[in-house]
Amino acid sequence: MSSPSIISESLSRIKPSATIAVTQKARDLKEKGVDVIGLGAGEPDFDTPDNIKQAGIQAINAGKTKYTAVDGIPELKEAICAKFKRENGLEYSPSQVTVAPGGKPIIYNAMTATLNPGDEVIIPAPYWVSYPDIVLLAGGTPVIVETKLEDKFRVQAEDLEKAISEKTKWIIFNSPSNPSGAAYSREELKALTDVLMRHPQVWVLTDDMYEHLVYDDFEFTTPAQVEPGLYDRTLTMNGVSKAYAMTGWRIGYGAGPEVLIKAMAKVQSQSTSNPTSISQWAAVEALNGPQDFIPERNKVFKERRDLVVSMLNQANGIECATPEGAFYVYPSCAGTIGKKTPSGVTIESDEDFARELLEAEAVAVVHGAAFGLSPFFRISYATSTEALEEACARIQRFCGSLT
Repeated sequence: MSSPSIISESLSRIKPSATIAVTQKARDLKEKGVDVIGLGAGEPDFDTPDNIKQAGIQAINAGKTKYTAVDGIPELKEAICAKFKRENGLEYSPSQVTVAPGGKPIIYNAMTATLNPGDEVIIPAPYWVSYPDIVLLAGGTPVIVETKLEDKFRVQAEDLEKAISEKTKWIIFNSPSNPSGAAYSREELKALTDVLMRHPQVWVLTDDMYEHLVYDDFEFTTPAQVEPGLYDRTLTMNGVSKAYAMTGWRIGYGAGPEVLIKAMAKVQSQSTSNPTSISQWAAVEALNGPQDFIPERNKVFKERRDLVVSMLNQANGIECATPEGAFYVYPSCAGTIGKKTPSGVTIESDEDFARELLEAEAVAVVHGAAFGLSPFFRISYATSTEALEEACARIQRFCGSLT
């Protein structure tokens, strides 16, 4: 007699993170001695700056290792308020700020605190892999709005308008984008906020995690900054993971209306509780300390971006747009669909492309279906220039072998 399943129905609605799965597969192959170049991980290869590391060490030595307030220490909330005012022209009080162990819990807390069955959440595709699954876990319904390569993966105002219904509760907006690197100018963002101003029931969760990773004199703006009328229904989310190379420290934060922030703290009080005390003190130094290393590192990221875009566009069947920010490219592999590998396998999807590329040339990329838009794949260029050159040469060779 078989025992009844212990797994919940809500868990059956979601799937594991594809980016984590690809990174793990690359690790497994490396452990077997395969010379794998992993281009799946979404984290900088740079180290956390020394002054930030020292702040963490000092916190340990000072005994700042106890529980803190559930959603962040006062010193970090003050630093976040100062950051928003200094860099985004947004005024928040500490009571409007929440801190969590990473950006993902900020989104999860917000969705869990606000969604009821039947509520819809608009998510432009390609999207970060976790957005739809977090919405599903929270009981909501993701509404995917596909973007196009010819629009450089930016959602158009008319498509946003069509997607909004009386059930729409949120739009999750991400600029610069993971996975495409697409970033919206002030004018492009204003076209979207104009639509949202016509629909007062729709809240905005803006994921600004890649704010500081922009190139070619691009000027970053965020929705509540572009349209002050959205201030009272916008959750502006950010973190220290990407710009400060602090992925493992696990600190994300958000600011918005106090009623929402309190509700999110209530969720966090019954889930993770407070973010790590040591990481919070390191984040205070990250936000308040020197910022001069960011443009220095961005110069390296831009050089890598230009190298990868150039080499991919020389590969048969690949078309790669030049992104404005983040450290990803999202090339089309449409030109390889229907072709065969030397071993006789027909490439029928971007998942086939990614799998066969890994098998043939030991290059790990994430297939586009994981991000809701095919036939594409994502490459993270947050790795050494040498590794990127070799990986792109292998991709050119793989594409050249297809018939």
